[in-house]
Amino acid sequence: MKDETSALAETRSRDTLGAIGCSKVVAGMWRVREWNMSAAALNRYVQESMALGVTTFDHADIYGGGEVEALFGDALAQTPSLRGKMQIVSKAGIRPRGSSAGAVGVKHYDTSRVYLQAAVERSLQRLKTDYLDLFLIHRPDHLANNDEIADAAESLIQQGKIRAFGVSNFTPRQFDSLRAKIALATNQIEFSPFELQALDDDVFTALSAAAVSPMIWSALGGGRLFSETDELAVRLRQELTTLAEKYNAPSWISIAYAWIFTLPCAPYVLVGSRRVESLQQALDGLGVRLNREDWYAILEAARGKPVP
Repeated sequence: MKDETSALAETRSRDTLGAIGCSKVVAGMWRVREWNMSAAALNRYVQESMALGVTTFDHADIYGGGEVEALFGDALAQTPSLRGKMQIVSKAGIRPRGSSAGAVGVKHYDTSRVYLQAAVERSLQRLKTDYLDLFLIHRPDHLANNDEIADAAESLIQQGKIRAFGVSNFTPRQFDSLRAKIALATNQIEFSPFELQALDDDVFTALSAAAVSPMIWSALGGGRLFSETDELAVRLRQELTTLAEKYNAPSWISIAYAWIFTLPCAPYVLVGSRRVESLQQALDGLGVRLNREDWYAILEAARGKPVP
């Protein structure tokens, strides 16, 4: 019988995102406009991230109304040779008022063939690249036609505009319904000790069954884990700090990431920080393997009650 470590390693080898070269820690670019970096400074950030092993960069067409992709494209243009060594992810399908795709009166979702194909073209222009390594539907669309979505994605893949296709924020049923029409590389979802719905709704179970790796956003609760006045955050930090000492980890933050990396669905984690040190803390979490009791101790702290 295989021991638990071997079984976990085998599960992690079924790695859909690894197949296109994605790094386990992904640099989230959604706040780039707030960083107020010059193209040269952003270029340095990208190179420093890649030197750590963080080679995947996450975007969406609505981040900064398209400006985030444009800023990244300008930074990338300073060192074009970086493009072949990185993976660029972008998302589309949300049409807010005053979006880069043209003014709309009511915020809505659009996953029509015409819109998705045009969204990719716009992202490529802003990013100054010929292809996306991964293209995701940003949110489920109540008016979605899965056959149309699949045809659009297949066409984009055949044209070389995208290498892989996936979704973001889909429920297990929505994911399975679209996956019946086209291969999906990931489901980018929110998960943290503050947001446990993916456990309760069997999102991870469904992804494991499909041998698809999730990509986790807001892993630290959007910064809530650092709060000094939030009772839950304080309780969690106490548990994480205790475990950091036990595992000789560099920081309690690395234990927070280790808690996510321990999941058997082989997750990838987004880190949206201008500090490369924050990327390193997530990478350090990859080197910690929590035992079951300690993993459940964090879950108990998150829920504020014993596991039923």
